[in-house]
Amino acid sequence: MFDFVNRRKGIVQVIMGLAVLPFLFWGVESYRSGDGEGYVAIVDGEEIQRREFEQALRDQQERMRNMLGEKFDSSLLDNVEVRNSVLERLIQQRLLHREAVSHGFTVLDSQVVKVIQDIPEFQQDNQFSKQQYEEFLNTQGINPLVFESRVRQEVLLQQLLDGYSEHGFVSDTVAQRVMYLSQVQREINQIQIDPDQFLSQIIPDEAAIKAYYDSHQTEFYLPERVRVEYLVLSLDELAKIEPVTSDEARKYFDGHQNEFGQPEERQASHILISASAAISDDEKQIARNKAEDVLAKVRQNPENFAGLAKEFSDDPGSANQGGDLGFFGRGVMVKAFEDKIYQMQPNEISGLVETDFGFHIIKLSAVKGASVPAFETVRGQIEQNLKRQKVGDAFGEIAEDFSNFVYEQSDNLQAAAERFELPIQKSEWIDKDLSEPAILANEKVLEAIFSDDAIKDRRNTEAIEVMPDTFVSARILDHKIAAAQSITLVKDKIVESLKKQLSIEMAVKDGQEKLARLQAGEEVKVTWGESKQVSYMQPKGVELKILQEIFKTELTKLPAYTGISNPEGGYSLVRINRIIEPDTADKTKFTDFSKQLQQMITQEEMSSYLAGIRQRYEVTIKQESF
Repeated sequence: MFDFVNRRKGIVQVIMGLAVLPFLFWGVESYRSGDGEGYVAIVDGEEIQRREFEQALRDQQERMRNMLGEKFDSSLLDNVEVRNSVLERLIQQRLLHREAVSHGFTVLDSQVVKVIQDIPEFQQDNQFSKQQYEEFLNTQGINPLVFESRVRQEVLLQQLLDGYSEHGFVSDTVAQRVMYLSQVQREINQIQIDPDQFLSQIIPDEAAIKAYYDSHQTEFYLPERVRVEYLVLSLDELAKIEPVTSDEARKYFDGHQNEFGQPEERQASHILISASAAISDDEKQIARNKAEDVLAKVRQNPENFAGLAKEFSDDPGSANQGGDLGFFGRGVMVKAFEDKIYQMQPNEISGLVETDFGFHIIKLSAVKGASVPAFETVRGQIEQNLKRQKVGDAFGEIAEDFSNFVYEQSDNLQAAAERFELPIQKSEWIDKDLSEPAILANEKVLEAIFSDDAIKDRRNTEAIEVMPDTFVSARILDHKIAAAQSITLVKDKIVESLKKQLSIEMAVKDGQEKLARLQAGEEVKVTWGESKQVSYMQPKGVELKILQEIFKTELTKLPAYTGISNPEGGYSLVRINRIIEPDTADKTKFTDFSKQLQQMITQEEMSSYLAGIRQRYEVTIKQESF
């Protein structure tokens, strides 16, 4: 039977990561309120709960913090790409588990036992210690059945993936050939034949211009276009002209000061002796006794609270900071914790406070009293809020009246403009691909503008809501059908296109002629670029297509010549001076390269396998969760 520890150390690391998850992230966030309900994705009918996703994000945060150290920025986790990658890993785990089960993979109890017994954290004197195992899980608040289930799942997934990760194969012949091709070099000189040097020689004649015009008619069509006048009914614009008196603003300020001031905040430190809700009464009593012992030490030496927190606190999120939780207001911490904090005086130390996380010893460090700004400081904000509130209360009715008015008096916008005190705005020529102004570029507005009612009957469009609380109605002023521009109007554009096209053709022709003469052994006046040594591993700025052409060139006689048309136009002419053979005698280099190549192939196969699984199952992501 294979050795899980020696050959699968990754499993043990993953399992240990799972084991300490509840412990690693019992920082300040653990005491914040919030239900975390709902799901973020459904994988083949199974929901991935939001709480699991948030825990995975915190897991990623911890890995990034360990990797980046002082350079770590917690805002990185707000990045959509990072959050998506975390969710994709959770989805992948679900899919792999389904694959393993569907293919009949199983994990024996003896395998689970073997993996657990070989985890160093559960050993004493290099032997598995059941007591140490139980104490460790108890400290983390993990049920042994849950932990063993996690171990079983990880081993199950590893069995499935072993076929890819453990059995990749590359023959020595293939590895030697790939290594040689990746390292062998060519010493070359290069020259780019630029089309621009031929532009001055090109003067398209009338026949060429006419032929280009006839064969590119669609390039010169002007789409259907209109000029419109329009009205915009917006809550924000109406609010600007809504009057608000000084008395109204003052009354609002007096009755809503909590909206403008800074509420009281308190800074506290704590020492946590963990005791989860899942443990037995006897185990909880043990934790309580330990907490009381620590409290006694705090009482004896209150000035050393920070040192005792570092020594005894089970909250790694704050222990290293001497238990400091920073400043926070009401509604942030769990209720029992918060209630106690707001009953204390600065520098006071509490007795034991019990929460679902265990027993806390709390020290209130400082209090920031509530503050209220002067009325004049926030008067502008208050007036703006009142204006929106006044208009908002009636805006639904105003919008309905506006919609009815532009429909009932559909032969003009003037009456609606006067009725609702709105300015009539006018556009330049616009088409269906309009992007600016955004208010007219709305898909529904454009559809209405280019409708038969608007064009043929010259009726107002309906009032269309282009964004929340913003409505638009438009009316056609002028209309032009789609038509080709005359050759006279587009002649300069055609000449420019022809010169560019013909100059590219001339550059390629010139390059091919020079290449043919060089390959025939003729003397050709060419100003070569500086010499450089290139390979697939070190292309030195040479484009891949040119590099491939260089390495395809027959080298029976040196110097050899090759060339290729550039994608952006022009021609690359290359002289190959010599071959620089790699050192293939170093066995260590070959062994390392072979391993790297095998890893690359394995990773590619694994990626293809995972992509195939992703396509076989139905996965729905709740995008609004992001």
